[in-house]
Amino acid sequence: MDEVFVREGRRRLLYFGGCDYLRLTSDARIQAALTAGLARYGLNVAASRVTTGNHPLYTVAERAIARFFGVERSLLCPTGYLAAMTAIEGWRGQFTHALVNERAHPCLAAGVRLAERPLLCFPHGTTDALRALLKRLPAAARPLVVTDGVFAQDGFIPPLEKYLEMLPRSGWLLVDEAHAAGVLGPRQRGAAEHLGIEDRRLLRSCTFSKAFGVFGGAVLGAAAAVDEIAGRSQTFAGSTPLPLPLVAALMKSLRIVRADTARRRRLAANTHWVKAALVRHGVPTTPGPAPIISVEAQRKTAAALARRLRAAGIYPSFIRYPGAAATGHFRFAISSEHRPEHLERLVAVLAAPR
Repeated sequence: MDEVFVREGRRRLLYFGGCDYLRLTSDARIQAALTAGLARYGLNVAASRVTTGNHPLYTVAERAIARFFGVERSLLCPTGYLAAMTAIEGWRGQFTHALVNERAHPCLAAGVRLAERPLLCFPHGTTDALRALLKRLPAAARPLVVTDGVFAQDGFIPPLEKYLEMLPRSGWLLVDEAHAAGVLGPRQRGAAEHLGIEDRRLLRSCTFSKAFGVFGGAVLGAAAAVDEIAGRSQTFAGSTPLPLPLVAALMKSLRIVRADTARRRRLAANTHWVKAALVRHGVPTTPGPAPIISVEAQRKTAAALARRLRAAGIYPSFIRYPGAAATGHFRFAISSEHRPEHLERLVAVLAAPR
């Protein structure tokens, strides 16, 4: 159970911070794959993949990633941040305007700026403003709507199906599945699978540093689209690829996530229990299956809640996240490995009168 605790000074506190939803960062099987990869491949290819650094293991991993996500092609990138930027920048020849959710992860807006396309923000949690923006575009516009699949701040899942309904045939939807991949959907493929979306206008990026417990990111989509992105993205061309031992660890993680249905069920059950309990106590929380609880707090109330959490033996994960409340908020990530008594302790603190 050590994977759900941290040390603060001399105290051992229950931990709901971070994004290790399946608690795979400490998995011995993945660590063994990493060690074996280091012994076999060394640490680094020391060159871009478009020059002399395209080791065969990258192609093997990309095929495994594509199988996991049920897509024709994947492109492995050094980080999830760079995967999102690579996808948008490399797709610049196919869109004229980018419409970005105002709370989207900063890597998405960074990708648009790199693509040198007009960036228009639409308000979070509504479709009317996006529809109005799309209607104001020139008739010949080819819009790209850009959003997170699960918002890290509060676990909100946007109505991706409605976004696609609004798009013209020449439009595209790019979804960053960073906090949804490995968590949502019957096969843990992310928000698009959770919502039952399959569309030729859909592109996705993801990261492996959260639910998968390893590192790296990927662009996901149709073969022709991902090939174009790989060929046109300077971000991809100019980056040294993921270290080979981490690629070996990533492939092991994919196999574990795909096979370990019990861990998947525990995560879903834990998330449902906590959210239902908070609703019963009148504590507002974002509905849906994303394992994230967010509590906004002003300075005085934040200090009081932090004291109550520490008194209950829980680490107070207070953060200031881009796109969230400027004053900051407490963010609690439920994991598959939290026990019922851990969840009960968290709910008791959050539901107590303030």
